[in-house]
Amino acid sequence: MPDTFELLEAVHDHETFVAFVMALAAERHAAAKIEADNPQRYMVDGALGWANGDIPAFLEASCEFFASVPNGESVPDPSWKVFAEILWCGKIIE
Repeated sequence: MPDTFELLEAVHDHETFVAFVMALAAERHAAAKIEADNPQRYMVDGALGWANGDIPAFLEASCEFFASVPNGESVPDPSWKVFAEILWCGKIIE
């Protein structure tokens, strides 16, 4: 399985964004299987660094980082990399 953080760092265009999203989805599938096989171990945090296992929590966390930009700081212009970072935040922010 590809390293999703390395793929995140490499995002710069449509092709690398799609590769990142596909790897992120594959990683979540793998994490869900690991969690199902050992539910007691993953009652609080998910496998493979996943803090959010359902779509609503994932989407809320995805936007959390970008919605709370401190006063005076600017929101980055949209880019394939920013879109990828939003999805990455859905994985790691609770």
